[in-house]
Amino acid sequence: MTALGYGYDSVGLRIRLRRLIFAAGNEYAGNPAFPGAYSKCVCVSSLAADFTPACYTDFGSLVTLSAPGGDLEYYSKIGEQEDEYWAETTTEQKGAVLSTMIQNGHPAWGYMEGTSMACPHVSGVAALGLAYAAKTNRHYRAADFVALMKKSVKELDSHYGNGATKTYYMNHTTIGASPEIVQLSKYIGKMGAGLIDAAQLLNNIKNKELSSDMKLPNVYVGIEKTVSLNLAAYFAGRTEGFSCSVVNGSVASASVEGKTLIVKGLAAGSTSLTVTAADGTSQTVVVTVRKSAGNNGWM
Repeated sequence: MTALGYGYDSVGLRIRLRRLIFAAGNEYAGNPAFPGAYSKCVCVSSLAADFTPACYTDFGSLVTLSAPGGDLEYYSKIGEQEDEYWAETTTEQKGAVLSTMIQNGHPAWGYMEGTSMACPHVSGVAALGLAYAAKTNRHYRAADFVALMKKSVKELDSHYGNGATKTYYMNHTTIGASPEIVQLSKYIGKMGAGLIDAAQLLNNIKNKELSSDMKLPNVYVGIEKTVSLNLAAYFAGRTEGFSCSVVNGSVASASVEGKTLIVKGLAAGSTSLTVTAADGTSQTVVVTVRKSAGNNGWM
């Protein structure tokens, strides 16, 4: 957990919207496996196509969200072998996630299941949401964005109450051994906030829930190095009419070209920089110039 904590903390300093997203695990356990169970991670459990928990998924109070992960055992027919790889002649419903695979050393498509199939759904939705937030100039702290994702779900518990059950296999017949019947009530409150919903997340971002306007960040730059910032991202999409001023011109200089702010480090030290838009709104930040610095002064 030390490595995860370091990764979370160091990443969080630079890109506050990042969180570690992990699969809950495939042991059919009442608690998710680590690192998914770590409190600073987003933990993802797996669902079948009918909102029921996949037969293998770990679950429990430490789960954050659920997503589609496939459930071959649920949808398969007893005694019949499912094709692992997809072909143009494949027409059967597989009940799994179609993904990239290797077949005889060549790229192929194939059917897979697992919380490792569910986890990328959540990662993808998170990335989509963050891209939309950046486009619409919304700022989130990491904890607030996770909270927003937990609000952006289809609820699951209503599918598990009132004596609801799940039978393995779904296509089981009365001939042969008795089917396994799972009481779904044990999953109530144990599959996270719900099934992640991309459309709802985008709508919540559009409605500015749990977010704030983007603010011009403090600038770190090396001596004789430059840093450029797109001012439109910090001034509600405005693209022209900006001016800027630096308190101590011996430490740094600044200029604006259209919507681009260009800051150049001149001498080690710090000073204040103010950017003013055409409507009179302004933002003031600190410019720090470092003598021995890589990455334009960050480290």
